Amino acid sequence: MKYTLSYSGGQSGSKIKLNGSKSISNRVLIIQALCGEAFSITNLSNAKDTTTLNLLLASIADDTLLDTGAAGTTFRFLTAYLAFQDGSQTLTGSPRMKERPIGVLVDALRKLGADITYLEKEGYPPLQIKNAKYNGVKEVQLPADVSSQYISALMLIGPYLQNGLKIKLIGEIVSLPYLMMTKNLISFFGGDIDFETDTFTLRPSKYTAQPFQVEGDWSAASYYYAIVAFEKIGFQIRLEGIHKDSLQGDHVMMDIGNHFGVETSFDNGIATLTKKQKVVIESFKYDFLLCPDIAQTVSVMMAGLDVQGELTGLKTLRIKETDRINALRVELAKVLVKVNDHGQEDCFTQVGKFDLSENTCFDTYEDHRMAMALASLAIYGPIQINEPNVVNKSYPEFWNDLKSLGFNIC
Repeated sequence: MKYTLSYSGGQSGSKIKLNGSKSISNRVLIIQALCGEAFSITNLSNAKDTTTLNLLLASIADDTLLDTGAAGTTFRFLTAYLAFQDGSQTLTGSPRMKERPIGVLVDALRKLGADITYLEKEGYPPLQIKNAKYNGVKEVQLPADVSSQYISALMLIGPYLQNGLKIKLIGEIVSLPYLMMTKNLISFFGGDIDFETDTFTLRPSKYTAQPFQVEGDWSAASYYYAIVAFEKIGFQIRLEGIHKDSLQGDHVMMDIGNHFGVETSFDNGIATLTKKQKVVIESFKYDFLLCPDIAQTVSVMMAGLDVQGELTGLKTLRIKETDRINALRVELAKVLVKVNDHGQEDCFTQVGKFDLSENTCFDTYEDHRMAMALASLAIYGPIQINEPNVVNKSYPEFWNDLKSLGFNIC
């Protein structure tokens, strides 16, 4: 399946109501499950990752098979959640999920007494997770440069361990805003948690049920920054649901947008993105250590605006839905933009003069963010997107929202 996208010019000032953040939603669902008491969650994400987690949490029983599909956060959070629950479960996922490592998290849980067995390849899904007894260990150590989802998974269950939990991070911490998001949510629901230098300390405590409203998704907002950056001066898009003082690290898109001529203003729960000026920078360098999920959007913005530069802090992009650095290299080559990682694991340079051939066809690699980042290039001419339904993973209404902005999609 493929979509053909073109752009007839949108009406300036159009409004998009952003889906709830799946990162926040998934954390709150685990907190609710541990709390053991349902509470109101407003604007819960309708992303496939979140609906999958919600359904699986409701279907847990002894000796069950739980299939997370391609939902990485769901798999990792459930691994920790199930480790000390009653019964025995098998946790599996899509073929790509079986290629994504889980060993760092499993090792930490085993140190705490978890009974987890690899059913196929050592260090990778699927897993058999049996009823286990916490052994009283109070501290685990993890490399600080692994996916924040491993660490967040442990943080979420920490208050429910009899002796609490200290999580010491070794080395440079990546994606710290996601960890602070987890910390803030734990605190909001009554968990006792501190963070100092390199250690999260979670004391024995219980979550308290209380109503919660999920913020709009800043990762999703990034795609509209690209659209505004490619538009004429004065063009605006209004985004409902995101906040300047956000729990999400991707709100740095406000600052990045300024480099590409996009100004952000806030009023009554609406963020207005305005194309203020032409892009005058020739080169852009940014460290995405704290916000890797918007790196693809920025790379595509740079390509469409003929901005060369260097993107760093990208180590975790190698183990996402696909190797995102390689995917960008292959797809941007189709518009004569060269991505070169120079043999490095966590960075790349980008150069080239953007040239879009008619109906250039982009692949998505089973990666929602590839589809959404590349879609903005339709402003420059008709393009095709293979397997467009991958956006359901985080933003099911994406294509409909683009149509409301003047994109033609068939």
